[in-house]
Amino acid sequence: MSVEISERVMRDYLEALLRRGDFGRFFTDDVLWTTMETGEEIRGREAVRDYIVALHTVLFDARPVVRNTVVADGVALLEADFVGKHVGEIGGVTATGRDVKVPYCVVYDIQGERIATLRAYMPVAALMQQLTAGTHVPA
Repeated sequence: MSVEISERVMRDYLEALLRRGDFGRFFTDDVLWTTMETGEEIRGREAVRDYIVALHTVLFDARPVVRNTVVADGVALLEADFVGKHVGEIGGVTATGRDVKVPYCVVYDIQGERIATLRAYMPVAALMQQLTAGTHVPA
C-alpha cells in the first residue's frame, strides 16, 4: 500500500459520504465501527453503512462539516463537526427538532483499497445534552 492509495480511498469515500452516495463500497466485508466513548461496536459492510446512514438521515438530518483530514500509509484521520437537526428517537429521546453541532474525529485503518476499521471519537454525552438541555428528563 502507499500514501497515494490511502489518499485516494479517503478522498473518494468522503466525496460519496458527503453526496449521500454509495460510501459503503469503500468498506471491507468485515469492517468494524467502534464508538470509542461508549465501546459500541458494529461489524460488517451493510451494518456499518446502515448505521452511518441512520445517523445522518433517520436519527438526525445531518452532514459532516469537514475541518481536516490527515492521511498516511494505511491510516487516515477525519476531524469534522456533526451538524444537523434531531429528527428521530435516540437514546430514549424522541425527535426534538433541535439543531445540533458537535465536533468529532474518526480514525480509519485502510487495508488494500478498503476501509477496515473506523474508530469514532464522538462526544455522545455532549450530543445527548444538546437534545435534553432545558428539559426535564425522568430519572
